[in-house]
Amino acid sequence: MSFAFCFDREEDIYQFAYCYPYTYTRFQHYLDSLQKRNMDYFFREQLGQSVQQRQLDLLTITSPDNLREGAEQKVVFITGRVHPGETPSSFVCQGIIDFLVSQHPIARVLREYLVFKIAPMLNPDGVYLGNYRCSLMGFDLNRHWLDPSPWAHPTLHGVKQLIVQMYNDPKTSLEFYIDIHAHSTMMNGFMYGNIFEDEERFQRQAIFPKLLCQNAEDFSYSSTSFNRDAVKAGTGRRFLGGLLDHTSYCYTLEVSFYSYIVSGTTAAVPYTEEAYMKLGRNVARTFLDYYRLNSMVEKVAIPMPRLRKEKSPSYKHPLLRGPASNYPNSKGDKKNSVNHKDPSTPF
Repeated sequence: MSFAFCFDREEDIYQFAYCYPYTYTRFQHYLDSLQKRNMDYFFREQLGQSVQQRQLDLLTITSPDNLREGAEQKVVFITGRVHPGETPSSFVCQGIIDFLVSQHPIARVLREYLVFKIAPMLNPDGVYLGNYRCSLMGFDLNRHWLDPSPWAHPTLHGVKQLIVQMYNDPKTSLEFYIDIHAHSTMMNGFMYGNIFEDEERFQRQAIFPKLLCQNAEDFSYSSTSFNRDAVKAGTGRRFLGGLLDHTSYCYTLEVSFYSYIVSGTTAAVPYTEEAYMKLGRNVARTFLDYYRLNSMVEKVAIPMPRLRKEKSPSYKHPLLRGPASNYPNSKGDKKNSVNHKDPSTPF
């Protein structure tokens, strides 16, 4: 493919982008604006720093009651932008965050029931420098989950330590891990999942993407696939799928750089920034269907926003100081929360 472009205004700056830009600076301004709202269910902390000393932000979105000492937690862990050129990942992640911090009745129910841990930008150096796939030092971070270096892959190392610590906490049920990416050849949104010898576990894993397909017109279940290719062994989805127990589900959420085709039609609809964020909102609301919380939405009272009067409570999962190499062979039984979808009006 080639094209001709006429630079007809000497005083203007022209930029060519593979997709809608989403910079590190924009990301920091966005988080700053959320923090200034002083919401008592939104917490921001610095989980670590990149090689060039940029922030690795971790967001916690949940009811303050779920962060009390000794409280049991059902955790959904979401990461994004491990590949810095995949900017749609940031728009989808922002859609998830915007929905979860809103006063929408579904969002309020989800905050009461779940704890959302979100690391929206795993590769801040790569994003800042304009890299497409690699970190500052030339590593594809999504191939180093097995043994991330605290020196060469500090952001990945910090996130992995936190996840392992949550997994070892008997009060914490790490129910979902979703890593958000963008795809350069496929259309629509879709997911990659893992393959398990246990047929029942494999079938349960298909429930969430099936529900998401019902909620999001641009999500394709037919494009969703489950694999254990050797080349993917170092990815977050594969590593955590092998580490976590049978109550946890790990996915890669992919979304096209370009377009989607609505089921029953043939015309490709170009993605916009808003369309990416809408997919994020639909990902968030699908948890309501998965946990069968629809009846609770009707009981939600008129929202009364609360402001945080004091500093954020200390986080239940501070950074570990030691290596994250010793994992348990098994974990105590956790309550299995796999359910099917109740009918609900899409967001």
